[in-house]
Amino acid sequence: MTRHGKNCTAGAVYTYHEKKKDTASSGYGTQSVRLGKDAIKDFDCCCLSLQPCQDPVVTPDGYLYEKQAILEFLLHRKTEIAKKMKAYEKQKQAQKSSRQLESTSEQRQQVERFKTSENTIVSKPINPFTSGQKDGETSKSQSGSEPATSSSQSLPSFWIPSLTPEAKPTLLKKPSKAVLCPMSGRPIRMNELIAVRFTPLDPSLDRVALLNRQERYVCAVTRDVLGNSVPCAVLRPSGSVVTQECMEKLIRKDMVDPVTGDKLTDRDIIPLQRGGTGFSGSGVDLRAKEARPVMQA
Repeated sequence: MTRHGKNCTAGAVYTYHEKKKDTASSGYGTQSVRLGKDAIKDFDCCCLSLQPCQDPVVTPDGYLYEKQAILEFLLHRKTEIAKKMKAYEKQKQAQKSSRQLESTSEQRQQVERFKTSENTIVSKPINPFTSGQKDGETSKSQSGSEPATSSSQSLPSFWIPSLTPEAKPTLLKKPSKAVLCPMSGRPIRMNELIAVRFTPLDPSLDRVALLNRQERYVCAVTRDVLGNSVPCAVLRPSGSVVTQECMEKLIRKDMVDPVTGDKLTDRDIIPLQRGGTGFSGSGVDLRAKEARPVMQA
C-alpha cells in the first residue's frame, strides 16, 4: 500500500490502518509501543539515577548502582520502615488497651447481672395459682414487644448524624524490616555491595572527555570494548569487569582472579545486568504497554 493509499478515505472497507489510527486518537484500547535504543540505559549507568556511574557498586544479582544513590535509597527505606513500625506499635498498644477496657466492662456487666439476679430472689411463699398466669402474661408481653426493640437496635438510621455508622480504621500489618532491591525485589544490605572498577579505553582522558565518547570501557584482560551488546561479568575480589567470552575461555579454566591472583568460586563471578539495544532485548522488555479503558457497546 502506498502512502497515498493510507490517507484515502473514499474506500468502502474500514482498513486496519484506519482502525489503528482511530483507536490511538479515541483514547480507548491498550496501546503498545516498541522502545528504541535511546529508551534503554547503558550498561555502565546507575539503575536509579540512569546516569553514568562515578563510584559504581554492584549487587550480588548484578544490578549496577551509583554508591551515593543506593546509600540514599537504603537510608530512605529504613526511615520509612521505622515510621511504619512505630505506627504498628502504636496500633498494637491501642488494641491492647481496648481489650483491657472490654474485659473490665465485661466484668462489670457480670457483676451487675449477678446483683440483679440476687435482688430478684423472693423470700415470700409463691402462690402456685397466680404465679403461672403472671408468667404467661409477662411472656406474651415480652414476645410481642421483642421484635420491635430488636429491629430498632439492629437497623441504624442513615439520615440521623448521631446514628450513622462509622467506618472502622484500617488495621496495619507488621512491616518487614528487610530493605528490598528496587530492581530485583530481593533483600539488599550495605555490606553486600561490591565496588566495581571499570578499565577505561584511554587512561589519559579525564572523566568529562570519557563520558562524551560512546566507547568508554574495555575488558580488564582482553581489552575488548564493552557495550550493551557485550555480556559482561564482575569479579568479586578485584571488582574488575571482564567479558563473558573471556570468563568462559580463560578465567574458568584456572578459577583465579587475573588482577589480584585470588582463588575464585562460582559465587565470586557476578554477571552484570546490562541494558538492551534497538534490535534485541538482552533480557529487557523493549515493548511498553498502556492499559486504557475499553469501549463497550
